[in-house]
Amino acid sequence: MTATLYVPIKQRPTFKHYISTHSRAMAPIAVEDVVNTTAPVSKAIPTVTNGAESDHKPTIARYDANDPATTTELLVSILERDGGVIVENIISQELASQIRSELKPFFDTDKVDASGFFPHTTQRATGLLARSPGCVDLAMNKTYIDVANTMLSSTFSYWTGQKQETVTSKPIISSTVGFRVNPGGRQQGLHRDDSDYHTRNCDMPMMLGCVTALTKTTKENGATICIPGSHLWGPERCPYDHEAVPAELEPGSALIFVGNLYHAGGGNITKDQSRETVGIFLCKSFYRPAENQFIMVGPEKAKNLPPQAQRLLGYGISLPSLGFVEYQDPMRYLFGVEDEETVDM
Repeated sequence: MTATLYVPIKQRPTFKHYISTHSRAMAPIAVEDVVNTTAPVSKAIPTVTNGAESDHKPTIARYDANDPATTTELLVSILERDGGVIVENIISQELASQIRSELKPFFDTDKVDASGFFPHTTQRATGLLARSPGCVDLAMNKTYIDVANTMLSSTFSYWTGQKQETVTSKPIISSTVGFRVNPGGRQQGLHRDDSDYHTRNCDMPMMLGCVTALTKTTKENGATICIPGSHLWGPERCPYDHEAVPAELEPGSALIFVGNLYHAGGGNITKDQSRETVGIFLCKSFYRPAENQFIMVGPEKAKNLPPQAQRLLGYGISLPSLGFVEYQDPMRYLFGVEDEETVDM
């Protein structure tokens, strides 16, 4: 189910408005409750009537990155079946501590999210590869990259005259963000990250997320929650909080999940614990312009162009939230443009 967004000429679209009027993603067509049992460990997904309580919740499979048995093939099979998997020790605790120190000044100076999508007690840091050498190492983590290359790479054959060519396009970064969830932070609404891409069946999986713990994350201090198996749900099925389970992690461990898995940042009900994590999100790389407009027509040149030309170059937001910078519309952030198409994020 999708809805068409009609925006009055004088009413600016907002991320929050878009989310409230649209289904969160173009999910796979009615393949729910189908479970592939070829991989071990993770429990099968029980059938639950939508909206009903259940005493049997699915679990998130756990594997240790240092165990030789934790192969790329195994992790991919679990992701295809469950939509998410916990990989313990994906980075060292020393690297997690380094990243935490590098991001501290950015967490400390973050502004409250005006849209309400993130709780007011949540502090964020973005653009992490420019701000944290440790995050560069994390983004290139072999375990994660091998899984991403397997699931998100696209190999395509085409003809040039009478010569057939075959090429492979590997994934690139969609976004990087660090979160510090402070005491009193409320839970996010369950959502799918790939809704930004208006994902259709043929595109899946469009993206992968890897959320790595910098501090111990628990149910009580706001660990990410997810609904294993929900990546198989059709677009009509609504996610409910009671179906979700927390991904509790030690520093250096991570939750890897596909973009159409329902998940959310958990609520922090503690009085004295902050939960800090870093998310590295990768996407298929061929959904982008052929010519790199941001290099050919950089911000200094683009600022002298009309807003319509700036948006044609890609400086605007694609709803719900593709193309942001510091969680703001670049049209406002870079050029100070305020018109009916400026997005309040």
